[in-house]
Amino acid sequence: MTDHVRIGVLGAATIAPTAVIRPARSSTVAEVVAVAARSAAKAQAFADRHGIARVHGSYEDLLADPAVDAVYNPLPNGLHGKWTLAALEAGKHVLCEKPFTANAAEAAAVAAAANASGLVVMEAFHYRYHPLALRVAEIIGSGVLGPLRHVEATVAFPLPKFSDIRYDYSLAGGATMDAGCYAVHMARLLGGEEPEVRSAKALLRGPSIDRAMRASLRFPSGHTGSVHASLWSSTVLKLSMKAIGENGTLKVFNPLGPQVAHRLSLRLRDSRSTERFGKRPTYAYQLDAFTDAVLHGKPFPTTADDAVRTMTVIDAIYRAAGLPLRQPSA
Repeated sequence: MTDHVRIGVLGAATIAPTAVIRPARSSTVAEVVAVAARSAAKAQAFADRHGIARVHGSYEDLLADPAVDAVYNPLPNGLHGKWTLAALEAGKHVLCEKPFTANAAEAAAVAAAANASGLVVMEAFHYRYHPLALRVAEIIGSGVLGPLRHVEATVAFPLPKFSDIRYDYSLAGGATMDAGCYAVHMARLLGGEEPEVRSAKALLRGPSIDRAMRASLRFPSGHTGSVHASLWSSTVLKLSMKAIGENGTLKVFNPLGPQVAHRLSLRLRDSRSTERFGKRPTYAYQLDAFTDAVLHGKPFPTTADDAVRTMTVIDAIYRAAGLPLRQPSA
């Protein structure tokens, strides 16, 4: 590997074409060269559909493939940690789908292995690499809003298919793990510090599975926060971020998919402005950042250590809601 990154995909996941396969086609430095699935037939069908040359009938075989430099890990939540560790042991860089692991303890173990390996391990919070999110970080960091008072993040979308793996506790499912990890990450970005969870309330699909979650936060500097995540509730569809300071308010509509419809509004005491950004997909920017890190050592924000901090908040939300922490799948 000198001038491009050869990527293998673990699992024939429906997110893989959007997250890496299509972005790689327009990249000069990334190529999806292999796929593995639970059966060779499933892997072959996926490869045929997406024009992938190499097919493996097991994840272990893909990790042993010398033609693979890096792994994209979109497996169910409860398997993220296990196969990220296996990829590191095989000497592969990893782009791991969110949430990074099943819980904070597992995230800390993976982060320790990542830091010791010298390999790139990136959590796939694709929104964070788009110019929209970079602009949000710039505004928050500039202090133009003045001392913060309150931040909010909501990620709600309908998923009425209750047989979906995101409702499966044995696979570390739940609304807070899926939609909620975005909301938590956004609240951390807006708040600028690591929050304490003051309270949380879940709507349940089953005894241990949340279909929606609301949580209240407090940051060390005194400002408050709230996160709302939903896969099935009266809030059918809402994607938003908001930061309120003494001098003004920042609002973002649809931070997850700026290539579709999005808007950043900044209202200060003496001015108002609205910004929009280009339609290049968030996932393309993420792939750029991943390959830059692999090939050139360029720093990136969604590191394994950052993932530990996000998972720590998620664990605290589950505890505050009286629900058990998610656990790694066998």
